[in-house]
Amino acid sequence: MGGSKLLDDLSKERLTEMLWKLAGFCGLEVITYCMMANHFHILVRVPEMPQLTDAQLLERLEALYGRQGALTLLARQAMTERGKIDVDIRRKLIERMGDVSAFMKELKQRFSRWYNRRHERFGTLWAERFKSVLVENQPMSMEAVAAYIDLNPVRAGLVEDPKDYRFCGYASAVTGNALARKGLMSFQGKPSWGECAAGYRMRLFVGGGATHQSGKVLLDKEKIKEVLEQGGELSLGQVLRLRVRHMSDGMALGTRAFVNEVFVLHRDKFGPKRKDGARPIRALSSIGLNALRDLRVRALG
Repeated sequence: MGGSKLLDDLSKERLTEMLWKLAGFCGLEVITYCMMANHFHILVRVPEMPQLTDAQLLERLEALYGRQGALTLLARQAMTERGKIDVDIRRKLIERMGDVSAFMKELKQRFSRWYNRRHERFGTLWAERFKSVLVENQPMSMEAVAAYIDLNPVRAGLVEDPKDYRFCGYASAVTGNALARKGLMSFQGKPSWGECAAGYRMRLFVGGGATHQSGKVLLDKEKIKEVLEQGGELSLGQVLRLRVRHMSDGMALGTRAFVNEVFVLHRDKFGPKRKDGARPIRALSSIGLNALRDLRVRALG
């Protein structure tokens, strides 16, 4: 979408609805999300794909397309007449599952068709390919990225409290969405939403920000640089109130061991002089987060 703010409240609601349905079909776990006026963020976990029975495939089809959807009807007819879903249909369905690239492509295409019909327009809606960052599936990394996403409307100056922005995962969880709660609970290791909610909210509100001239809720950048140069450390909440480029451009995020493992798997994509992959995120050094890209130049902002 570039800089154009095309998504109104109805569009954000529709995109969120499509997100939940398509994630359920593809077998992806939504940790959290945020729908903004000209872009969106999603944090998903890709679990190991189970061997789905035909009945389970049909259930996923009905959830995505409805009981009267063309593909649903074809699959149900095949099961009725031949006792199983046809091999070619089954193969095409399985190919769409457990793949983040396929998931994002279909989500953007589905929403584009809906948006173009609603506004009587045609053509491309999204300006560029989505950016992806591989996040280690452990609490520290997951919490950092989830909080970054849920704080988007705060950084944009839309709300002072992310619970008041209903198009993000945190607000959805606070208002009772069981799937949104499940996503945020999945990395906190606590049995109840009440315990997880309190802890996560504390992370979101650790530290504070000042109102920048642009109207965005930010900490003063020069003060941050001064503190960093002096060897001081900022709290996670303070840093996440900034536009931290590592969250969108770092390629992989997690512990040093995890990022190095990703580096080894994709060694051919880096220069011969590079010996390892992990680069510490200096603003988050206190919690040991590393990225695959070293974004020291304007890493904050």
